[in-house]
Amino acid sequence: MARSASLFTPVLITGCIIIMLSFAVRSSFGVFQIPIADEFGWLRSEFSLAIAIQNLAWGIGQPIFGAMAEKIGDRRAIFLGALVYALGLVLSAWATTPLEHQAYGWLVGFGIAGTGFGVILAVVGRAASDENRSMSLALVSAAGSAGQIFGAPAAEWMLGFLSWQSTFLVFAAVILASLLLLPAMRAPAMASKAELEESMGTILLRAFRDPSYALIFMGFFSCGYQLAFVTAHFPAMVAEMCGPVLPGGILHSMGITTTSALGAVSLSLIGLANVGGTLLAGWLGNRYSKKYLLAAIYTARTIAAAVFILLPITPGSVLIFSVVMGALWLATVPLTSGLVAQIYGLRYMGTLYGIVFLSHQIGGFVGVWLGGRMYDLSGDYTLVWWIGVAVGAFSAIVHLPVRETPNTGLRAAA
Repeated sequence: MARSASLFTPVLITGCIIIMLSFAVRSSFGVFQIPIADEFGWLRSEFSLAIAIQNLAWGIGQPIFGAMAEKIGDRRAIFLGALVYALGLVLSAWATTPLEHQAYGWLVGFGIAGTGFGVILAVVGRAASDENRSMSLALVSAAGSAGQIFGAPAAEWMLGFLSWQSTFLVFAAVILASLLLLPAMRAPAMASKAELEESMGTILLRAFRDPSYALIFMGFFSCGYQLAFVTAHFPAMVAEMCGPVLPGGILHSMGITTTSALGAVSLSLIGLANVGGTLLAGWLGNRYSKKYLLAAIYTARTIAAAVFILLPITPGSVLIFSVVMGALWLATVPLTSGLVAQIYGLRYMGTLYGIVFLSHQIGGFVGVWLGGRMYDLSGDYTLVWWIGVAVGAFSAIVHLPVRETPNTGLRAAA
């Protein structure tokens, strides 16, 4: 089957829709922090740990589902992931203890892995032509942000007339509905003759021996830390640390009258800004060095986060930070996944990117759990925010020595 020269293929469109719905649900969990904690009288860290476990399970599940897709087929892996995702949401709707939420968080996390970046990016990458691959990966990443645009506000809106339990059940139905799109998810097994002749073990061993792979792995940690912390804690942080929304202002006239509503809208604004930022990253990735683009993105994140926490937190600063952070939000994904494909080929891209993504989700686990834990100890998020600034600077540095040239068997043997 020949590689399509068209950018907007059925595989790309279907992948974008599935990941958009998956991420709409995933990005909304921060909105449930306060309602669930208030209903049961839990510490903030209790439900935070459930979200942290989701992120860790997502990271562990990503290379598993990536390898599964390469062995049994992309559609079967996505189908299984959606079923596990929906089951985790349904069980969470009936959970009444922190331990239950945390246990079902493993199911939700594995479900996100099966319907998320590792599987979808790999199949879209194989279906795209060389000249369209970077932009195709960017479009899928931007679709994840599109889900974030309406995911958190939709959850906030439903919580106005539904219980959080019923909202979880609605989300489970949305995930199952995405399975109706799977018949269009057909992609060729794109790989060179040399790649097809090499086993997964050979490719993995080559990558593990390559210092560049280790640097990419370490560099993705801060991305997960920052994104997961903001997704899980920023709505609550804005609700509690931001100055009031003044009557008569622009926000008030738009119906945003509380800092709680502003927190939910901030996630939507991050997602909206990231659509443009991710597409720009994909376009730039076809033309410039991916490692230098990644270093620039992490540097910009570090500066934006430092300036935000140093200044008074006001509705205006929340909106500005949301736009700036949003432009940089998932811009790392098409560049990181594209870098993996560029260096190690397409045959086992799902597995190799999945392993790198594990670092992202370990960072996500640390960011979410540490945020809740340190809030319980200190009553605010300042210190954990500064840790995020530090790891962002670390990621900017470690990408600089990465070698972007293809890692062939010849080079590995040299």
